[in-house]
Parts: sequence; C-alpha cells; structure tokens
Amino acid sequence: MAGETAPAVERTRRARVGRGAVAVGAVLGLSGTLFTVSARTADAGADRHPQDLGELSRQQAANVERMSVEVDALRSDVERLAAEQNAVSGYALPTPSAADLVEGGSVPVVGPGLTVVLDDAPADAQRESLNPDVLVVHQQDLQAVMNALWAGGAEAMGLMDQRVVSTSAFWCVGNVLRLHGRVYSPPYVVRAIGDPQALRAGLDASPAVRGYVRDSVDVGLGWDVAADERIELPAYSGATELSSARVPGGIEVLPGLPTQPDAFPARGAEPTEETAS
Repeated sequence: MAGETAPAVERTRRARVGRGAVAVGAVLGLSGTLFTVSARTADAGADRHPQDLGELSRQQAANVERMSVEVDALRSDVERLAAEQNAVSGYALPTPSAADLVEGGSVPVVGPGLTVVLDDAPADAQRESLNPDVLVVHQQDLQAVMNALWAGGAEAMGLMDQRVVSTSAFWCVGNVLRLHGRVYSPPYVVRAIGDPQALRAGLDASPAVRGYVRDSVDVGLGWDVAADERIELPAYSGATELSSARVPGGIEVLPGLPTQPDAFPARGAEPTEETAS
C-alpha cells in the first residue's frame, strides 16, 4: 500500500508546485502591466503636471502674463462704466493733472534719463577667500539704486519691463527677482526718466551705491550706467488699492510701550479729542 501511495503524493506535490508557479507568474505579469500603465499615464500627464521646475516656472509666468492682460482689460471696463455712470448722474470727477498721471504711473512716459544694469559676478570670480554672498546682486542693492535715482529727481522709473510706483514691492528669492507676480533673473535693468546729470549725482551721493560700485571693481559684479535721450516706460498695470493693519490693544510696539486701544481709530470713525490732538 505504501508503494502505491508514494506516486500519488508526489503527483500532488508537483501539482501544488505547478499551481504556485502559475500564481507567481500571474502576479509578476500583472505587476508589469501596472508598471507599464503607470509609466504611460505619467508621460501623458507630464504636460498637465510638469516635474521640471524650469518648465513650471515658465508656465506660471505665462499665467501671470495672461491674467495681467485680463486685469488691464477689466480695469479699463471699470473706468469706462464709472465714467458713464458719473455722466448719467451729473457728477463730474476732477481731471487729474499731467504730473499726477505721471507720478501715479497711469500713463506711459517717454523722456531722457539713465539706464542702470546690475549683474552677478561671473562664475570664475569665485575664490575661497570670498563670501559667495558678495558675488550676487541682492535686494538691498536694487533698493539702494532705485532710492538714489528717486532722490536724484527721477520722474518715472521702471524695473525690468515693468513700471514701478510708490506702492510697488519687489523681493529677491535666491538669485531671482519677483516683481508684481513675475520672476526675473539677472542682469537687472533699472530705467529712470529725469535729468541724467541729476540722476548720476543721486547715485554718486548714495553710500550703499558706492559700496556696490566698489564691489563691482573688487569682485566683478556687473555695473553699468548709461545716459539715454529717449527712454520709454509703460503705464503701471498692477494693483492700486492700499491695505492697512492695526496693532491690537495691549501689544507692545516697543519694549515698555503698549498700544492704546483708541490710538488707531477704525477707518471712518470720528477721532476723539485725545487722538485728534
């Protein structure tokens, strides 16, 4: 009996092994199919969800440009509708002067002035004895140049391809500049309309600008100032609304100097005798 049972047991084992091999093969085949489908799906979705940061940045810049055009069109519609409503109601808005329009950035401006270019030092300027921070253009460098040009009597100013006004804000993140939702890489170009000699005097009078010029000689930072008889600046197309914040009562503005609850009355509230004085 034992001799007859052994072949049956062996056949059962082989059957189990065969079924196991088939199951493993099926799992491997299914896994391969899933990997193939996943790879094809990733390729198909590359345009919708780009993994390359450069491509993503370019797409976002294109979106900002498109939305800026839409905002300009909507602002024009609002101004037109407001003018029509005022005409119907008989209310005449005061006409701003040409100087107000230029100062507010509402109109394009053309005139003589200066073009200032700032750039990072070349890659071969890196030396072990130098701090890498001195080899790149910083936000404070651009601010120093623009403030010096304003102090020199600039009537209008542009940074890269955009008009800047009193409410403009820009900042540097790494080695790129962000302005009004757009991203720029060096070289950075500042254009100012005004008396070229007075603008140069404003640059020369700034200690911060003189420090940058000194570094441009020592480490190779890019620096170029050129007079131009015709500089064209576009109209400002960014937001014009201002927002403000209030410090909650009891919070120390300076050590030992807490704010008073009525020190900053709400907008539209009548000032008290203490705050009015």
